[in-house]
Amino acid sequence: MLKCRTVWKKLAPLARASSTVCRQNVRRAGLNNGRLVHPPAAHMSTGPAGGGGGENQLYIALVGAACLAGGIYAYRTVKGDQRRYEERMAELASRSHKAAAQKTAVPTESGPPAVPEPEPSPSPPAPDTEAAAPSETTEPLPADEPMVEASSEEAAEPPAAPVVEEGDSTPASAKVPPHTPYLLIGGGTASFAAARSIRARDPGAKVLIVTDEPDLPYMRPPLSKELWFSDDPSVTETLRFKQWNGKERSIYFQPPSFYIHPEELDSAENGGVAVLTGKKVIHMDVRGNKVKLDDDTEISYDKCLIATGGVPRNLQAIERAGEEVMKRTTLFRKIDDFKSLDKVSRNIKSITIIGGGFLGSELACALGRRSTESGLEVIQMFPEKGNMGKVLPEYLSNWTTEKVKKEGVKIISEALVKSVTCKDDKLEIQLKDGRLVKTDHIVAAVGLEPNVDLAKSAGLEVDSDFGGYRVNAELQARSNIWVAGDAACFYDIRLGRRRVEHHDHAVVSGRLAGENMTGASKPYWHQSMFWSDLGPDVGYEAIGIVDSSLPTVGVFAKATAKDTPKAATEKSGTGIRSESETEDTAISPVASSTPAPAEEQHKDNYGKGVIFYLRDKVVVGIILWNVFNRMPIARKIIKDGEEHADLNEVAKLFNIHED
Repeated sequence: MLKCRTVWKKLAPLARASSTVCRQNVRRAGLNNGRLVHPPAAHMSTGPAGGGGGENQLYIALVGAACLAGGIYAYRTVKGDQRRYEERMAELASRSHKAAAQKTAVPTESGPPAVPEPEPSPSPPAPDTEAAAPSETTEPLPADEPMVEASSEEAAEPPAAPVVEEGDSTPASAKVPPHTPYLLIGGGTASFAAARSIRARDPGAKVLIVTDEPDLPYMRPPLSKELWFSDDPSVTETLRFKQWNGKERSIYFQPPSFYIHPEELDSAENGGVAVLTGKKVIHMDVRGNKVKLDDDTEISYDKCLIATGGVPRNLQAIERAGEEVMKRTTLFRKIDDFKSLDKVSRNIKSITIIGGGFLGSELACALGRRSTESGLEVIQMFPEKGNMGKVLPEYLSNWTTEKVKKEGVKIISEALVKSVTCKDDKLEIQLKDGRLVKTDHIVAAVGLEPNVDLAKSAGLEVDSDFGGYRVNAELQARSNIWVAGDAACFYDIRLGRRRVEHHDHAVVSGRLAGENMTGASKPYWHQSMFWSDLGPDVGYEAIGIVDSSLPTVGVFAKATAKDTPKAATEKSGTGIRSESETEDTAISPVASSTPAPAEEQHKDNYGKGVIFYLRDKVVVGIILWNVFNRMPIARKIIKDGEEHADLNEVAKLFNIHED
């Protein structure tokens, strides 16, 4: 019917024009001073004389033709839909029959047939979702609105975790579209943010996301945070969790019904977002505007976004140790890593986390909590003197280390790994100072390497200092290629060239890249923030350059019960704190009238406070320690770039001394 309406819109102007001519002729043939006047034939626009009879005939003919054409097209459309529906149902029936046969007939490794497990509630994978018609697609967010994934109510319609047959992330019958106006390489946060932004500015846009993961776009932070604190035994399957405020949500940004099938993208009148899972782009032809997948399929594009993120680094000592050690080592990054580590941690006695950064400290706290119930020994080792030693000033790093110990974690600081071996069914970690640590499993959380595999074939520049694709202030690497997220080395107009590996940056840079792909030509003005939670009681938010090698000034106050990540989410209503961030909320703050206590107070109690990082006497970074919902103030201070004579006065802007 939508296509019939389109045909009518094309014919209607002709019909209206003919109707107008007829009405004009009738008026000309009307009474003039009480007498009927017949205009001469020379005054008629078309046809013979006689009061416009020819125009009336033309009008009737046009209307009749339009009705006839609409009827024929509607008939053909209905017949075509019926044929496609029958083919679809036959295909689904065939697939269900094959799946049932496999479950009942395929023997297990031990010999006898496996007992079929009870079927989960129906949840078709995104590629098979017939319900993803344009009229049912979730409306895109405005370009300046922060990205939020589906709420628990939205995700409950179809379960947010798509059911994907193992080894078959897309149906065998799926056809990869040969061309797409917008091609997004990578299925992470930056890609999803770009897709929403493109659709907001161009509602009819056709967007194809290509990802080598088997999953639809999802957020990564809960993989090392809230999912570990879930009391749901099936959390690894549902991937749903409770936020610190008790509300439940999924890690998926949208349920499968939000997306359309890749093979339907070409014919989708209202456009949409399609996700091609389990496929990797291995080559880019920049001049030909096309890419090649790992199965030799080629896709051409008009505009392309590279949002390939990064891959976890590993220690050379582990890589040299051999296959057996590698089997017992987890490089934590994806959903599969979370599932694997969850299973391993329930079946071993000791686990060692190497790395004292964000990821390592978060996983140490999460597993430490579990150790109190299961008796699991959790060890965290790092080369620094304390947790987060590269980010936090030494006094705060030491205080944080004590908090992590209270979570049940054994800390080994100033630890440099010399070698790793497998002996007597145990991993032996030999440190350079002679210490020996025995464990059952290793988690290497030693940083991220930006994925720049496409740089060579695409001829894109990789930054030698920070890594990542080098882009301009508009996140553009070539005339029709943009880069966002972890893989982008961008020019920060305030802090210089940078590369950032955090969720909020992926949201903001992806959104901006999407806008610029539709012609916005906006520079990257927004200062992205990041956050980390060491359990529900200690958390911090940071912005700018936070490097412990810089001079710092910290102002602290006594914490109260409301100064925790849990309390912050209860107040804001969101578990991902950067979701409440917008680019235009950094207004001039009002300082607290409460006087600041003397600095010597709370020397050993860093319950809450503000840490300023200085470069050339100018604040270039700020950490809000157990201080929440104040990030716009911090953003404005960095954006202004002014020298401050007394940072204690600046700290009052955050109202940290209020009870």
